[in-house]
Amino acid sequence: MGEALVESLAQVFQPSTLLLMLVGVAVGFLVGILPGLGGAVTLALMLPFTFGMEPVQAFAFLLGMLAVTSTAGDISSVLFGIPGEATSAATVLDGHPLTKRGEAGRALGAVLSASAIGSAIGAVVLVAAIPIMRPLVLSFGPAEFFALTVLGLTFVVALSGGNMLKGFIMATFGVLVAMVGIDPQEGVPRYAFGELYLWGGIGLVPLVVGLFGGAEVLQLMLTKRGIAQPADDSATRNLAGIGQGIRDTLAHWWLVVRSSAIGVGVGIVPGVGGSVAQFLAYGHAQQTSKHPEEFGKGAIEGVIAAGSNNNAKDSGSLIPTVAFGIPGGAATAVLLSAFLIVGLDPGPEMLTGDLPVTLSMAWVTILANFVAVAVGFLLIRPLARLTRIRGTFLVPVLLALLTIGAYTASNNFADVLVMLAAAVIGVLCVRWNWPRVPFLLAVVLGAIAERYLFLSYSLYGLDWLTKPAVLVIGAIIVLTVARPLLWPRLRRNRSAADTRAKMGAR
Repeated sequence: MGEALVESLAQVFQPSTLLLMLVGVAVGFLVGILPGLGGAVTLALMLPFTFGMEPVQAFAFLLGMLAVTSTAGDISSVLFGIPGEATSAATVLDGHPLTKRGEAGRALGAVLSASAIGSAIGAVVLVAAIPIMRPLVLSFGPAEFFALTVLGLTFVVALSGGNMLKGFIMATFGVLVAMVGIDPQEGVPRYAFGELYLWGGIGLVPLVVGLFGGAEVLQLMLTKRGIAQPADDSATRNLAGIGQGIRDTLAHWWLVVRSSAIGVGVGIVPGVGGSVAQFLAYGHAQQTSKHPEEFGKGAIEGVIAAGSNNNAKDSGSLIPTVAFGIPGGAATAVLLSAFLIVGLDPGPEMLTGDLPVTLSMAWVTILANFVAVAVGFLLIRPLARLTRIRGTFLVPVLLALLTIGAYTASNNFADVLVMLAAAVIGVLCVRWNWPRVPFLLAVVLGAIAERYLFLSYSLYGLDWLTKPAVLVIGAIIVLTVARPLLWPRLRRNRSAADTRAKMGAR
């Protein structure tokens, strides 16, 4: 293993390999900032260029591109409230409110430094997991996958702030939206209303871009002011908060480790996706925070959790892809095609004879992310100045980016209409204080939960409910639901007891 690590590092540091990785990083950075295009689409577009490349060169090019799209997407999420892709949506929740308060530097410093550390943790776990990855993933069946998706939906309660009823209603609405399209079991259209476009379901990219980015742009249009509205303009112009953001990340190092672990763990589960991982990490950060009421209003812990999770999950999704050819998500499904193009077969061969090639992926992930973070820090000042531009000048550009992002998802004008409808819903949610995250998370998890529930019942009947892993996850679900209900009451009782004790002492 040690010899393979050294050999893989030497292969990555070949001049031609490094050059291809830097080209991939540049492409990924541009794509990540533009909303909607996403890493999977970019990989698919760049895949033909890998013909004739050596395996390590191809992975340096493609993984370098994939690794930085999430980091770059976090930048646009923080500055403009527009997720670069669906996996950056959770970064908007606290990153953009910090920008509105004039703390863009602090938010970017935190998210970029957390991304760098998270990518390193994910790569280390990828290397460490190679000897045990096969039995780990094979131990999970449809029942366990369904329990994990329900756990993700349960975090809706944690993400609903103080109003669980509103969160539940929005989650129910999200599940209904997820049901739109062809029934995967019966093969008949559901909620399509005679429209052929709806047969394929409502696209996640235009929905995310509209719900968060579109809503912010529409509000910016109405205010006619810049994005940032700080109390102290000089602090924003100097971006003195960059160092503070880095210090925040280091101060919350344990949260970075936990969020990265969640990213890797969810990334290992095929088909769950990066959006789920990020919202799980965000929900965990809120539940374990000493000030959960600040989440959604500019909590630095929310930014750190989302940033560190975003890159770690890519390493996790590589684990089942390398082990036995089961992609962890859409991007790794495209990457699997690259395996075949360069003549590699996922499975035992990549864990034995081609081990140096496999380990080179970990080195590329770390190097690409550190290069992307360095570039991000260099561009923080010019990018943050954009938040001071008046809305009347900025809105047309942002609307053009939103439209391009929504349209390029599937090259269908109907996606633009979905984006506009989602933007209206987003504005209404902001205006009447309804949570948007439960709706989005339910859309992401609804179809996944339906598929695994069908498989679980078809294979095991009701016996799947008694599986040990399902019972453990079920206990976590109960605790997750009960904690918001019981914790305020326990705190009130404890405060009352402390007050009575002090009065008795007097």
